[in-house]
Amino acid sequence: MGGFWINEFSSRIKGVLFRGILPIEKSRLWPEIIAGIVMAAIFIPEVMGYAKIAGMPIISGIYTILIPMAVFAIFCSSRHLIIGADSATAAIMFGVLVTVADPGSPSYLSMAYLIAILCGVFLIIARVFKLGFIGDFLSRTALVGFLTGVGIQIAIGQLGGMFGLTTSGIDTIPKIISFVSHLSQTSIATLIVSIIVLGSILISRRINVKIPGALIAVVGTITASFLFDFSKFGVSVVGAVPSGFPSIIMPTLSPLDSYAFFTAVGACLIVILAQSAATSRAYSIKCSDELDENQDILGLGLSNLAAGLTGSFVVNGSPTKTQIAVYSGARSQLATLVTAAIVLLVVMFLTKPLSLLPTATLASIVFLIGLEMVDITGLKDIYREVPSEFVLALITLFTVVILGVLWGIVVSIIISLLLHLSHSYQPNNSILIRNKKGEWQFVPITFGRYTHKGLIVYRFNRDLYYANAEKLMKEVINLVETSEYPVEWLVLDSGGFTSIDYTSIQMLKELKNRLDDMDVLLVMTTVFPSLKAQFERSGFIHVLGEENLYKGVNDAIKSFENKKK
Repeated sequence: MGGFWINEFSSRIKGVLFRGILPIEKSRLWPEIIAGIVMAAIFIPEVMGYAKIAGMPIISGIYTILIPMAVFAIFCSSRHLIIGADSATAAIMFGVLVTVADPGSPSYLSMAYLIAILCGVFLIIARVFKLGFIGDFLSRTALVGFLTGVGIQIAIGQLGGMFGLTTSGIDTIPKIISFVSHLSQTSIATLIVSIIVLGSILISRRINVKIPGALIAVVGTITASFLFDFSKFGVSVVGAVPSGFPSIIMPTLSPLDSYAFFTAVGACLIVILAQSAATSRAYSIKCSDELDENQDILGLGLSNLAAGLTGSFVVNGSPTKTQIAVYSGARSQLATLVTAAIVLLVVMFLTKPLSLLPTATLASIVFLIGLEMVDITGLKDIYREVPSEFVLALITLFTVVILGVLWGIVVSIIISLLLHLSHSYQPNNSILIRNKKGEWQFVPITFGRYTHKGLIVYRFNRDLYYANAEKLMKEVINLVETSEYPVEWLVLDSGGFTSIDYTSIQMLKELKNRLDDMDVLLVMTTVFPSLKAQFERSGFIHVLGEENLYKGVNDAIKSFENKKK
């Protein structure tokens, strides 16, 4: 009996926990451990760079791949998605919060912790109400432009640190002006450190991407800093880094900062949903794994709660970390738990050496991170495939670079919504004709064409609502007026929309009246049950006539042909 309950409990746990880990194959145990070690070696210097981007203490970046990463590994369904500090959300947070508080100040840190907590709460709510689709409203076009602009801004922002200069300004243009005006004060020793760091990372990548070039640069410059006392040469170091397990933090928010705070929360939330979902979908397809996106949203929510409560900042599903994990040989979240265990050892025993890390090393690592965000390939693809959207991507890019991340967020969301509206407002509708083989085929509208003598079958290929209702009316009237033969029946195939609004219903009633005046019968096909219920409530069924509703286009055509005999 006891065995039954143990098995029952175990099966229930597997349904909620460890879905990204179980089952564990014995043959995979050692490769997962090796992958976890490689991931830790690459992730630690990377998240230190992200902490710098976010305007946060270095240790807070390391904390993002400790408890939050372990929490996600336990609660997620994806075997491959890796979460942690991310350049996009780090830059968004910094770009917004820096307008109301100094980076590293108590109020800044408190808001950063609260952003993670509130993102966690909203993600859990999104899981309960299955609102993950919200992330789909940030278009790929806007995202490419936005992240490229952020990458340029990040890279330019690190030039001062790489040259040993103290620069001023929040946005990109003031930073460039400040950098150029102080260029004569360049610290040659600092610049040499930066060149060595950049060279070691780029050369190691060229040899093999598995080589942790950033870690080699960090260890090497820390060792050199210890041996040669870099401060004597004017090379600044990061200073004391706290050690030990993170403690629980209960941050507070000043009402004066609420506008910037909620702006950052909203922007981070959209990017987390969009980027995490896109990454997990891509790798589940690539690796032929099952995926429960709602379960992953829960994991992201709990991870962000853990981040905010343990002195860290927003975590996100990371494409780069996920690719590194897969390339390192990870095939489950077991490797992620190994990474978290190694990070725990680092924060407990190895933070003292980090105090000797030259700031130029971090600036160089962040500089490369910024350059990697510049998506030239994505921009080229947009230009080649949809030239009209390329302009929108550039608008978003230049908005970020010139006006800053905050306005870039606003423009990205506006552009995404405009793209959505333009596709729904101007659908490519079609009419049914016979092709050369004599087969029925829907083709783009050409005025003057018809389906049969006296018959036009017209299909509206989007949901019908107030913004595009007039388009349907005009196209139908135009088709009737330009037809080579007098039209007797106009068949409206409504399979493209499942429900309509009040404006559209009134338009259909008016269309019915206008067609009646032209001695044309309006017939509708493929009317979904929900749509038919709306028609009944509005009285449109009575206006149209129940007998003029058909299940499908073929039924309507047969009825027309029978009446012509």
